[in-house]
Amino acid sequence: MRPTMILLGIAVAVFVALPIFIVLPMSFSTSPSLAFPPPGYWLGHYAHFFRDPTWTGPLINSFIVATGTTLLTMLLVTPAAFTMTRHDFRGKSAINVLLLTPVIVPHIVIAVGYFTYFAKLGLLQTYLGVILAHTCLTSPLAFLTVSAGLKGLDRNYERAAQSLGAPPIVAFFVVTLPVLRAAFLVSALLAFVHSFDETTVALFISGRDVATLPKRMFDAIRLQADPVLSVAATLLFGVVLVVFAASFLRKFFKAGISR
Repeated sequence: MRPTMILLGIAVAVFVALPIFIVLPMSFSTSPSLAFPPPGYWLGHYAHFFRDPTWTGPLINSFIVATGTTLLTMLLVTPAAFTMTRHDFRGKSAINVLLLTPVIVPHIVIAVGYFTYFAKLGLLQTYLGVILAHTCLTSPLAFLTVSAGLKGLDRNYERAAQSLGAPPIVAFFVVTLPVLRAAFLVSALLAFVHSFDETTVALFISGRDVATLPKRMFDAIRLQADPVLSVAATLLFGVVLVVFAASFLRKFFKAGISR
């Protein structure tokens, strides 16, 4: 049974990773369109990506939107997680389901709703509109992560700090935040990556002026199969790889120092 499960795991990993090893060579291809295997290799598409404002602009927009979404998500999710985890009140179950609704409802439904609602508020094609919409999508994931960390926290640490005269807000920054640092970092990372990678809502709300990189990639594959698309996809994968590699190296060196 064990060898079968190992083979199954390897097969699933290969299936998931295979598109990456197809897109990566295409980003260095000399072909004027998306073609695999590449007829030759060069860096021309990378040069075009960083010189073309129609690509660098959406890249910058994605960083701005993802950063704003992460900050707003954590500001909203942190007090919500504390309230839902540590207090009992009437309607708690209904509110808990409401907080998780964006996970259940298809993104296309949310996108259409926000398009209609934001049009009346003048928030279409604005950073604020995209950030608010993305915050709706990222909040459930961050909420679940922070809540899981809070449920495993021994509250005696906070009580000890408060018994020594620390106000609740001071106890949070001195005791709770350091203990739950991993949960908060994971929540923030999930919010950032999810916002940076989101396409459906961005197609409806961002428009031309605040177009994100995933929206630009969608337009490229839909209109002309631009080979620069593979460069954008490779860079996105590279960002994720660097983030996880940095996290792994940090834990590795920390474990080595502690020994």
